[in-house]
Amino acid sequence: MNYRHAYHAGNFADVLKHCVLIALIEALQAKPKPLCYLDTHAGAGRYDLSGEAARKTAEADAGIGRLRALHGRLPLLDRYLDLVAAEGADHYPGSPRIAARLLRADDAAQLCELLPEEAAKLRALFRDDRRIHVHERDGYAAMKALLPPTQKRGLVLIDPPFEEQIDEYARIQTALDTALTRWPSGVYAVWYPIKLGRELHPFRRWLRGCAAKTVLDIELLTRPDTVPQRLNGAGIAVLNPPWRLDATLHPLLRLLATQLAADGERGTARLNWLKTEDGTAV
Repeated sequence: MNYRHAYHAGNFADVLKHCVLIALIEALQAKPKPLCYLDTHAGAGRYDLSGEAARKTAEADAGIGRLRALHGRLPLLDRYLDLVAAEGADHYPGSPRIAARLLRADDAAQLCELLPEEAAKLRALFRDDRRIHVHERDGYAAMKALLPPTQKRGLVLIDPPFEEQIDEYARIQTALDTALTRWPSGVYAVWYPIKLGRELHPFRRWLRGCAAKTVLDIELLTRPDTVPQRLNGAGIAVLNPPWRLDATLHPLLRLLATQLAADGERGTARLNWLKTEDGTAV
């Protein structure tokens, strides 16, 4: 598997991640006070779906390609499709681009990307936007320096390439332990791949015991999570989720499970509270 995101832009995992991202930002913007968006693994920000990398895998065909005709079915899906359409027919927005289009004039974004080539594309994309700050550095380390943000409110998206599965979870947990100490009221969204479902048990146990007040786990499977050699699904763990995020996402997840299921398979989606308001692990 090639972990450069250009190969996977617009696939089913991107669809899930970006729909959840939109729901999170819009929920935070229900209050008028400014917010900060921090992206730890920002990538290039925009991807050419007609390019060699994207066409080599054709993953977008089974992701965004299956949804374009569904405009009008759900408000959240419509907003996602409109944001994708704004890039043009052959391009797909990464998380930074989607966030930037949603942020208000007094909101801000801190985008971290370690790869020089990707960071250069990110800077070029946002060179005229004073709300956006690009950092060519490790996103986990940047969390220590950038949190808490001056806005005091906001969202951190942690979306690593997971080149080293077990070690990546360890890095995420260490970074979140520090972040929750520095900024306990922040909202944190952690994207993760699903190959073998049982391999996620340690991470979910950690989430149940972490310092966040509440934890909502969002899971989309396009096929059964029993074959470790392929990406069978994706999940997003949201720490300190905004009020009623689960109700917002529920109808969308049911639709995505149906539309994005692998050929000949039955897709499934779940919303699981791992930690509730009273601090109880579920």
